[in-house]
Amino acid sequence: MVAVFQSELTTAAVKAKARELGADLVGIADGRVMDEFPPDPDDPRRPSDVTEHDAGRCIVLAKRLNAGAARIPRWDERHKYYNDELCLTLLEECSLELVYWLEEQGYPALIVPPVHVEPRRYGGQPGEHLKPMLSLSHAAVEAGLGTLGLNLQLLTPEYGPRVMLTAVLSSLPVEPDQRQTAALCHGPACGRCLLSCPGDAVGHWQRDWPQCDRYRSPHGFKALSDHVVGIINEPDPGQQAELIRSERTFDLWQSILRGAGVITGCRRCQDVCPVGADREALLGDVLDEIAEATPEKEARRAALATAPLPEAFHRQSRWIGTVEDK
Repeated sequence: MVAVFQSELTTAAVKAKARELGADLVGIADGRVMDEFPPDPDDPRRPSDVTEHDAGRCIVLAKRLNAGAARIPRWDERHKYYNDELCLTLLEECSLELVYWLEEQGYPALIVPPVHVEPRRYGGQPGEHLKPMLSLSHAAVEAGLGTLGLNLQLLTPEYGPRVMLTAVLSSLPVEPDQRQTAALCHGPACGRCLLSCPGDAVGHWQRDWPQCDRYRSPHGFKALSDHVVGIINEPDPGQQAELIRSERTFDLWQSILRGAGVITGCRRCQDVCPVGADREALLGDVLDEIAEATPEKEARRAALATAPLPEAFHRQSRWIGTVEDK
């Protein structure tokens, strides 16, 4: 870009604009550092893979999830799905307005949404876990917003894991933020995410992503494809018609319309996490007890609490941070 057409911007000015547009948290990561340290070196997903021209900075925006939905204990409550989808809609609008503002200042920019995957990587298996173009949780850590937890979700000091993320890429000549180096997560010594997970997908500083996908996207592509195959294979015309008119079809149809249950779903691990300044005032009175806890889960959590840190931890330690007496 020709410098004469560009306004002088600062980190503070960009953050102030993002907050003005509706973001609750905003941080700026160095795109070159993200290129150098991809979360999975064997399958790197880097800003420069998205755009070779405008990946110098990754602006990560966060919007808090509303506490009222978190106070509903069932993981599969559609009110929660819709509230979270509306939160994402607002965040998408915020990031788009930020892109337009940056371009008015002379800096081309583009959005990396949290649910964007590369369709050419799809291998014909509906249950396969598809990674996003960029891991926004890792990007948020690089942008100074928090650290990763036991199940590799982002934790923030302000809202714990109860945030939705999106990102804007633009090669702005502004100072990036610095990573937090002290872990916010208490690990398996706490283990509330492990105890609450309905799919038992939380491991020792890792997550069973295909298992988690069944719950965090309960009306996603696999659910839709399985349901359609079931309808096609039903030999009885009457039963086939009933399947077409069923509540399951209705739920899937609604989810296609709005994304609720597809891009949003189970967030029990986010609800029950003790990290975050918001928890004491808004959540503690109803979320202390974990209904999904079982003796088997308690025993596994206790065993992990005394086990050596696994290789999974060491691979992600840059983003987890320093764990001391956790």
